[in-house]
Amino acid sequence: MSDAFRTRRTSRPGERVAPVLHVLLHASMPAAATSRHRLDGVERVDFGRGSRAAVRTTEDGERRLRLQVPDPMMSSDHGRLSRVNGQWILEDPRSKNGAVVAGRPTRVAPVRADDLFELGHTVFWLSDEVIDDDEPLDRTSDGLRAPLPDLATFDARVARQVRELAQVATSTVPVVLGGESGTGKEVFARALHGLSGRRGAFVAVNCGGIAPQLLEAELFGHRKGAFSGATEDRPGYVRAADRGTLFLDEIGDLPSAAQAALLRVLQERAVVPVGESTPVAVDFRLCAATHRDLAARVEAGEFRADLHARLLGATFVLPPLRDRRGDLGLLIRRLLAREPGGDQMTLTPAAAYALLRHDWPLNVRELERTLAAAVARAGRGPIDVGHLPPHVAAPPASSLEDDGAAADGPADGPAGRPAGAGAGAGAGADDDDTLRATLVEALTRHGGNVTAVARDLGKHREQVNRWVRRFAIDLDGFRR
Repeated sequence: MSDAFRTRRTSRPGERVAPVLHVLLHASMPAAATSRHRLDGVERVDFGRGSRAAVRTTEDGERRLRLQVPDPMMSSDHGRLSRVNGQWILEDPRSKNGAVVAGRPTRVAPVRADDLFELGHTVFWLSDEVIDDDEPLDRTSDGLRAPLPDLATFDARVARQVRELAQVATSTVPVVLGGESGTGKEVFARALHGLSGRRGAFVAVNCGGIAPQLLEAELFGHRKGAFSGATEDRPGYVRAADRGTLFLDEIGDLPSAAQAALLRVLQERAVVPVGESTPVAVDFRLCAATHRDLAARVEAGEFRADLHARLLGATFVLPPLRDRRGDLGLLIRRLLAREPGGDQMTLTPAAAYALLRHDWPLNVRELERTLAAAVARAGRGPIDVGHLPPHVAAPPASSLEDDGAAADGPADGPAGRPAGAGAGAGAGADDDDTLRATLVEALTRHGGNVTAVARDLGKHREQVNRWVRRFAIDLDGFRR
């Protein structure tokens, strides 16, 4: 096999890297279950429409996997993915609507590690990722086991962290959550509290969101009249978390004075409110989060070494969303369900592809806000690329320009490029994907009526026919 898909051991016992296929998202059914399938040892994957199933067989000495997907836009025999000379080749010679690999319509194409490909309205992802030896060959999102629903994941690394979190939850050791902003650290912190069995409250504090001059009073409480503006007694966040969990988000942003006061609280398990002299005993579990390297800040003199030592208990560094693409469909399903009417929302294939190929530099928080805004904009749906932020959406449909200057002009320019695209138009895989998705949506809406589609898109009928031929689209599949 090629280096991209060679099964190989990692430094952790019982763990290795192997090829994996994800049924990542059903655009027209985003609430449907997704799945993950190990391909180590598999020579061929057959795809088809049907009740969800993953059937493994051996035929003529060849190990095969048949995946059935309940996608009405797929054919009963919608092609195959075969391992040939060390690489995976997707072939779709007979289905009505063909396939799309890395944004380009095709009948035959190589599929490389990290490529997305589409069959019908379903997006698949082929990856090279960490697996545990004892994990099932085929897993569905509905069958994932997790101590809490929000912790369900296909990612072996995150699943291992979830198991370790559950193991330490009932102890008293402090927990530090690292990773980029928006990776779900508060979700992990809330899960830690939920699994701890502690009867008190979960109290979340954004250390960077409180004015430095008020931070100690907010954390440790204050007496009425202790300072200007203190019009009443306040217990403070630490005492509010008594018998519960105190979550200090962005603890690396604590000013030095507050760091010293927090260290004293952790050492003495008591807090002295501002304006008081008598300590008040507190019992809380500390969970801290930061996107900063605390050890580096200690070396730079920006974070107290003794406080850092007090925080050393269990540390979890959450991976960024771009490194756990296999969970994108699962997260989209979960986040849509939280929005009013979101569990009934659908996506166009173009919008689904845009969501799945985006790198999400701001991680789960960015995905959550993008979906919330898209649901609001789409109304009754479906969510289309126009409902997504410009930096997430597919590029502008510049490829919707005519392929030829006149109806009787050539269908394609040199090297198969649309003659009307022009060298400066930037036509490429992204534009082709947008064009094909727009065309398929229009054909679906108008039942394959080319004249109606041409009128809808403001194009000549022959131009629509050119696109149909170019993308190998079978019109019979749209006609009712």
